[in-house]
Amino acid sequence: MSKKRNTTLKELSKELSLSISTVSRALNDHPDISLATKERVKKLAKQMNYVPNLFARGFRSRETHILGVIVPNISHLFTSTIIKGIIEEAELRGYRVIISESNNDDAKQVEMLNTMTQFGVDGVLMSLARKTKDVEELLKVLNRIPIVLFDKVSSKIPCTQVVINEEEAAFNAVEHLIELGKKRIAIIKETENSYNSEKRFAGYLRALNQYKIPVRDKLILSTEDISLGNGRRLANILISMKKRPDAIFAITDNAAIGAIKALHKFKIKIPDEIAVVGFSNSINSTIISPALTTVDQPGDKIGRTAVRFLIQEIESQPNEVHTKTVEIKTSLIVRDSSLKA
Repeated sequence: MSKKRNTTLKELSKELSLSISTVSRALNDHPDISLATKERVKKLAKQMNYVPNLFARGFRSRETHILGVIVPNISHLFTSTIIKGIIEEAELRGYRVIISESNNDDAKQVEMLNTMTQFGVDGVLMSLARKTKDVEELLKVLNRIPIVLFDKVSSKIPCTQVVINEEEAAFNAVEHLIELGKKRIAIIKETENSYNSEKRFAGYLRALNQYKIPVRDKLILSTEDISLGNGRRLANILISMKKRPDAIFAITDNAAIGAIKALHKFKIKIPDEIAVVGFSNSINSTIISPALTTVDQPGDKIGRTAVRFLIQEIESQPNEVHTKTVEIKTSLIVRDSSLKA
């Protein structure tokens, strides 16, 4: 059985007795080619199932109208809302998107970035792997094509970065708990080397300090993987304390939902005994009972904004340096997990 392959411009030109250049221009509706020739070429291209090679075309024109996207975890609910925004905005502007995930692996992230540049993408949108330390390879790519970072970013990379004000959002969440009269507020966060987690932790600390509430080390719990399971596990540790917290601020909705499940198991009243606040306003935050108070991160808007700035940079003058930080506003959605009866 012969190996399947695409019809080439050369094969079309041979069948039509035209030059490759003429066939190519006819397919691209070039004004120099007559209408009759265009129709003849397009008719045969359809019959022979010709599909244009975008990468070959991009190699010739130095533009593919393809954007690369690299994220730590595609299945993450918040990430999926960002990706949806990216795809829709890119399509509106005539660009296609290639998506890859790093699985929070620094080496894989670099490999994906290099693969995308080899494919000839016009620019890359990236949310960094959790343990990104060495940015040397990223800086090399940044010298060749535009990169825009979103969500998980780094001050070491001089490029446009689309973020929320993580610290301010966390401050508002903890301030809300303090205004409810809560004094022993625990936090469930990631271990160090997470930009988002450290910013949210800074907001937590600032709220406690501003309201002169003691920072208690026992109420600060960290985990490598900020999942529902670990949220439940760390909440169990808090529940088993002689002097329990009266509120839990988890830096993700998943961890907060895990905490709610642990509280249910021990029949602890939410929010009367322990209030719970999460972060990201995922779809699961409304499914859990009680419904979760959470910081709304507009993922769709983050994705669309990142695309707009990347395309702006692709289409701007070469060698122009872009180093701005674009901040997307958040809001606290107050629901039953912290709502006074």
